[in-house]
Amino acid sequence: MMVFKKHYIFLRCKDSYYCYFRFDNSVGHFFFIKCAMVIFTENISMGSNTFRYFIRMAYMGTGFCGWQIQSGSLTIQGELERILGILLGEPVRIIGAGRTDTGVHAREFFAHFDSKHDPVSLAKLQPVYKANQMLAPGIAIYDIFPVQAKAHSRFHAIRRTYHYYIITMKDPFLMDRAWYYQPKLDLAVMGEAAGILMEYNDFKSFSKSNAQVKTNICHLEEAVWEQNDHVLCFRITADRFLRNMVRAITGTLLEVGLHKTTMDQFRQIIECRDRRRAGYSVPAHGLFLEKITYPDSLF
Repeated sequence: MMVFKKHYIFLRCKDSYYCYFRFDNSVGHFFFIKCAMVIFTENISMGSNTFRYFIRMAYMGTGFCGWQIQSGSLTIQGELERILGILLGEPVRIIGAGRTDTGVHAREFFAHFDSKHDPVSLAKLQPVYKANQMLAPGIAIYDIFPVQAKAHSRFHAIRRTYHYYIITMKDPFLMDRAWYYQPKLDLAVMGEAAGILMEYNDFKSFSKSNAQVKTNICHLEEAVWEQNDHVLCFRITADRFLRNMVRAITGTLLEVGLHKTTMDQFRQIIECRDRRRAGYSVPAHGLFLEKITYPDSLF
């Protein structure tokens, strides 16, 4: 018996056990995910008879190949789908608020999924407690809560804040969470350049080359540098971000801090809309998705 549900195939192999395959659009093939017990009933569908839930969570990106599921790679999304699928006894498709790259961390992250379980039956399964026992130490679920049927973790987010951390002296407790960078930086001019970012909303110069996006427009709310002893933090908030944008901006601001790029040149880099003119992308392990904000009406 074979069951089709959107991008999945469930092939019955024994009794109530099904082999679970997921379609990968990038290569046009189905890939084996797991074999588990799945119970289908006549009134269960992946459409009207489901309930939508948000996940509030955090993760250390170290050791993971980013958020998005990839065939043959360990990812945050892949692990969540695997674990929740086992706990809920049904295939779980999780949609994240964004797609962090390999090695990037999230102090606060949201995702959503649909389930046949109503809030009462889901609570009885203790999914937060049990999932945290099964997930890798680098992933923590804080809450799973019901939301409106059309609530979307990515498209309904109105604000995202990223922090990029740099340490100016070797610190064994921060080496995996901040970039150890020794050259002396002029933090004052870096702060001034960060303020210039607020005058613009087209950030194509800081987007990953050949990124397939409909628009390069991002509305910034803040872009500031802070220092606490040997720890530097670049904090930036916007309604959305382009892929690799924060790391590219940070690398370009470091060029300003080294007096290799002037304020006028920094403006020119933004206005030329050419990634080749901007600075390098700083290492991923210093970047944290710090906070995501949604409208109160969504909940």
